[in-house]
Amino acid sequence: MASGTYDIITVGGGLGGAALAKAMAEHGARVLVLERETQFKDRVRGEGVAPWGVAEMQALGLYALLRSTCAHELPQLGFYLGPEFGEPRDLIATTPQQLPGVSFYHPAMQEVLLQAATAAGAEVRRGVSVREVKPGSIPTVVMEQEGRMEEIPARLVVGADGRGSMVRKWAGFPVHHDPDGLLLSGVLLEEMYRPREDTFYFIISPNVGQGGLLNPQGGGRVRAYLTQTKATGTRLQGAADLPRFIAESVRSGAPAAWYEGAKAVGPLATFDGADIWAEHPYKAGVALIGDAAATSDPTWGQGISLAVRDARVLRDALLNHEDWDAAGHAYAAEHDHYYGVIHRVENWLSQMFYETGAAGEACRARAFPLIAQDPTRVPDHVASGPELPADETVRRRFFGEE
Repeated sequence: MASGTYDIITVGGGLGGAALAKAMAEHGARVLVLERETQFKDRVRGEGVAPWGVAEMQALGLYALLRSTCAHELPQLGFYLGPEFGEPRDLIATTPQQLPGVSFYHPAMQEVLLQAATAAGAEVRRGVSVREVKPGSIPTVVMEQEGRMEEIPARLVVGADGRGSMVRKWAGFPVHHDPDGLLLSGVLLEEMYRPREDTFYFIISPNVGQGGLLNPQGGGRVRAYLTQTKATGTRLQGAADLPRFIAESVRSGAPAAWYEGAKAVGPLATFDGADIWAEHPYKAGVALIGDAAATSDPTWGQGISLAVRDARVLRDALLNHEDWDAAGHAYAAEHDHYYGVIHRVENWLSQMFYETGAAGEACRARAFPLIAQDPTRVPDHVASGPELPADETVRRRFFGEE
């Protein structure tokens, strides 16, 4: 590794930035993590990890740490289209990874991973405002802390600063947007004891174009989400909208009894579900990971799995190439492939399960009887990952168009 300057500066000390910092510091890299928050706060964001993402956590040496500190295992998946709830799916028995899903309280996870990065040898500065990133053969970061400005060079700058990434803007990455489609509202609830605490719940009512997702965290705590179409849904924000959130969740098919006595212990907020991504997220000494590289529709819960895949793939590329410019391009090419698969399949799922009106009804009238006879027609990438095929044959089989 290089000496005299930092090998890597990560802008952002959340999941992706901390995971990469820990992984590279363990291999002798000199890593600096710049994090704006002095204390992580609860915000509505993804807290569920699919089995394929858990496998990525294992590859980064994170899973045992998270399981022993803040992660709650969810080995079952209840995916339901209607009021009748059968037995949930056993994820350990039915995924290639043979692993459960997990959920955790996001601020607790962030603290655990940032402390782990520090323990591995990374330098962490908190309460930092990054003012600019300058790409180039020796990229630099301009930062401000306690009124003092500093410009710091590195061998590689990593933008891990989320969906509104300023690193992405400063480095000049073109940004792509999907058309508006779904809205996702979320809130952390406690004293919610009726759902099984070992089960992800995904409940959709296609006839009204909305659904609910529950990620139990143990002890009666559940991160609850509501998905609605942007054309017919309402942005729910703040405590006053909690009764509406619960009513719409019940309208989506979740049992009303599950919400009796439940109390909000975090903010209620709504986000656009449309994907935002940078094609080939590396250039001129700057790499993007996590939501900075690609913010996938949170309806399908792939954001955390993609972020840890990004950290693992970038780590492997950096360790396998002396030329880190070549490593950055190798990471970006691989990222485009696996994100592209997830993006494509998510669009299929949204069309099938959330499209309302005559087109949506006709699609489901053709496909649902065939799926009832053979559930393997439904692409399983959300649980099992982007290595599964996702070509036109898979699409036509899902939509009953053979």
